[in-house]
Amino acid sequence: MCGIVGICGQGDQKTIKAMADSIRHRGPDDEGFYFSDTLYFGFRRLSIIDLSLGHQPLSNEDGTVWIVFNGEIYNFSELRKDLERRGHQFKTSTDTEVIVHLYEEEGENFLSRLSGMFALAIWDQPRKKLLIARDRLGKKPLFYSVIGETLIFGSEIKALLANSLVKKELDFESLYKYLIYEYVPAPGTIIKNVKKLEAGHLLVWQGNKLIDREYWDVGFNRSSLAVEDRGKLLDDFNSILEEAVTKRLVADVPLGIFLSGGLDSSTIAYFAQKNSDEKIKTFSIGFSDKSFDETGYSQQVADFLHTDHYHRNCTPEDLLAAVPAIAQINDEPLADASVIPTHLLSNFTRQEVTVALSGDGGDELLAGYPTFLAMKLAGYFRATPKFSRDFLKLLADFLPVSFDNFSFDFKLKRLLSGYEFIPEIQNQIWLGSFTWREQQKLFFSEIRPKITADAIWSELNNLLSKIQGQPLGNRLTYLYLKQYLADDILVKADRASMFNSLEVRAPFLDYQLVDFLNSVPYQLKLKGFTGKYLLKELMKDKLPADIVYRPKKGFGIPVAKWLNQELKSWTDELLDSQFIKKQGIFNSEYVKQILTEHRSHRVDQRKKLWTLLIFQTWYRHWFI
Repeated sequence: MCGIVGICGQGDQKTIKAMADSIRHRGPDDEGFYFSDTLYFGFRRLSIIDLSLGHQPLSNEDGTVWIVFNGEIYNFSELRKDLERRGHQFKTSTDTEVIVHLYEEEGENFLSRLSGMFALAIWDQPRKKLLIARDRLGKKPLFYSVIGETLIFGSEIKALLANSLVKKELDFESLYKYLIYEYVPAPGTIIKNVKKLEAGHLLVWQGNKLIDREYWDVGFNRSSLAVEDRGKLLDDFNSILEEAVTKRLVADVPLGIFLSGGLDSSTIAYFAQKNSDEKIKTFSIGFSDKSFDETGYSQQVADFLHTDHYHRNCTPEDLLAAVPAIAQINDEPLADASVIPTHLLSNFTRQEVTVALSGDGGDELLAGYPTFLAMKLAGYFRATPKFSRDFLKLLADFLPVSFDNFSFDFKLKRLLSGYEFIPEIQNQIWLGSFTWREQQKLFFSEIRPKITADAIWSELNNLLSKIQGQPLGNRLTYLYLKQYLADDILVKADRASMFNSLEVRAPFLDYQLVDFLNSVPYQLKLKGFTGKYLLKELMKDKLPADIVYRPKKGFGIPVAKWLNQELKSWTDELLDSQFIKKQGIFNSEYVKQILTEHRSHRVDQRKKLWTLLIFQTWYRHWFI
């Protein structure tokens, strides 16, 4: 696992070195550079496989093809054997060198042969062609910018900002989207003229022309399943999932498992322990606020599986101390508050191991989020007369406000919001913070006219145009995989773990497992009111029943309470009316209104306030 940077065009060795240094945390073990004409590659290495010979950039036998690579290729051994039969000579045992020779054999089609997580760049010297690619699900990040006749790329935005050609200018359209999504959806970023390379995409830069090609997309019905044979279906699921976990246990450094005690992480721990000759190491953290704490469940699973378990209780002081690191971890605003405990867990885990497996992807693939069930309930709600809907919303407004994790009033009010939109947009409104109408109140008067509902939903509508005709359950799954997973969950996991020089692998996101689960009928994922039905059926005889069937809790922190107590002074400083007026972006009176509503317990405004606070933290770190 590493960090990569590059320039094709106007550049120099000093600049590429500065770009690589900016992401040293991604690869503290080694650095490397390659220069040729107008091509500059830089590399930071976190050693995982072939510790002595895995230096990059790396070339083919005659030095005509060069690569910088961030990630892991899980089928590289099989690919290597095939390439050796074709006459290729290898000087290392790395997966990186396999990719170079595979490109020599198959050209741009080489990506279809790779199974793993990656962001990579290949320089084809004879053709003066640069190829930049990202894995199918977007587990590893890559950002780029085209300025005149120069293409600049890097694993994080901060690497591009270390290049003087990239100007630090706020992209207001992306800011609008951040405020409703709580992240900036790809391909945009918060910095003007900087783009995210989308998951499953390949860029080709040749002759100062850029071609963006999608080489893979989430699909449905790609696997031939005997759905009527329940036993075979579960057997197939078991074997594909077990293989996905087993492939990710290969490393030349210590390896462990993130174990929350939820079904997804417990499933990964089960298969990892089953396929290990030694006790696997598992890691969890706990909190003093019991509505957020899962300590008992993670310990129960560790005891049941006989793992070597490491647990740390995090105090409110630990969590609060981690808040300032947000702007360093995320060089683009990300209002998912769980990045804080993910950072603390990564830091704690890194003290013992260099690689950790996680349960990321299970909720998106198996209808595990409460919103999947809420969408079913919303269908019933839409079918009721308008006066009934209005009456229910009125009643919900009179419920007492609770600041607990996923409190009843919080869930009910979210359920009753956004029903005037199509289901896919309503689902995003549940997940996000400010609606388009609320943004009309939030922004400074001169900025307000620039906001349009069409612009805010452009990425979502583009994705929906690709899956017309699919049932609603599949459409929601597609959007979760393409947006929420790729631009929130995986970003959070990558930034928090790599900030602590820890590699995280996600077996549920093995693309063959993704294809399999997307071929399973949706009613076997959300059956009645039971989410993750298929996974629960698979694991009911492998894990304790109260682990398999317990409600989802989520990996959160008590933001709502903190804003009125422990984070009160921090909140007041960042949302200071005088600073906001001087900033010239937001309407200070509206910001003051939502803060007052929250402080008085009249309205739970945790999501809006946290989204604003994260932006302000980012803005002060990067723009002041």
